[in-house]
Amino acid sequence: MNLNRFLDVNPEVAEAIAQGKPVVALESTIISHGMPYPQNVETALNVENIIRQNGAVPATIAIIGGRLKAGLTKEEIEYFGKKGQAIAKASRRDLAVLCARGEDGATTVTTTMIIAHMAGIQVFATGGIGGVHRGAETTMDISADLEELGRTPVMVVCAGAKSILDLGLTLEYLETHGVPVIGYGTEELPAFYTRTSGFKVDYRIDTPEELAAAFKAQNDMGLGSGMLVTNPIPEEFSMDPKEINAAIDRAIGECKEQGIHGKATTPFLLARVAELTGGDSLASNIQLVYNNAKVAALTAKSYCGMN
Repeated sequence: MNLNRFLDVNPEVAEAIAQGKPVVALESTIISHGMPYPQNVETALNVENIIRQNGAVPATIAIIGGRLKAGLTKEEIEYFGKKGQAIAKASRRDLAVLCARGEDGATTVTTTMIIAHMAGIQVFATGGIGGVHRGAETTMDISADLEELGRTPVMVVCAGAKSILDLGLTLEYLETHGVPVIGYGTEELPAFYTRTSGFKVDYRIDTPEELAAAFKAQNDMGLGSGMLVTNPIPEEFSMDPKEINAAIDRAIGECKEQGIHGKATTPFLLARVAELTGGDSLASNIQLVYNNAKVAALTAKSYCGMN
């Protein structure tokens, strides 16, 4: 398959990959759907800077004009930030049509993993992954992120699954698909805005070197799946569990009342939770992304040092 027909790799990113230097992928949904302009652009550029400061090359992933992009310019990030939610949120099912039509797409965890893997990028930093939604036993609303983790060999560094989800069922689903869930410096699954959830991870790992070694072993075995690294939000930015859970429960109730479902669910819930917490959840969201970017960069650096 000639991927060059669809894929544009930024020259800096392509050079780093060719020379065996560390690269960290970043998603673009957080720019278009995660927060308002200009905060979204500022945050995206800050994340890229953090990755550089920790020894790796950032590669923000997106679809622009029907082209799969591995690495955006500042101008492209600005374009995404200004266009915001007018850009389609693109999951695996959307890639072919968006490319055929020459349209834009904001990449989720799923599509960022796909495009990163196409480009030869091993490590990806994000905020939180999607998962099994509450009530999924009747709605079957399960994020494509989980399926992708079971089929695409990219390490995803996140702050756990978003606490708007059913975390217990999310872990069960990942186990079924053979995805190791690693706690970075913790034995408990972080719940995005908070450091704990009451659910145990598969393994605790305490250093980027150990993370890299585990992922290299998994890839060398040819297991073909991703690895999920859950990195707790820094303590000083962690929210009070009672406050955030009350806001989440209220937002979920409003979501049901308004008949919101599918890919519109998560953006609605995150925006509503931000409103109900007076913006505290958005501030926490930004800080946990910064934290994940640092861990991902250090891990990618260690991984490249092993090859």
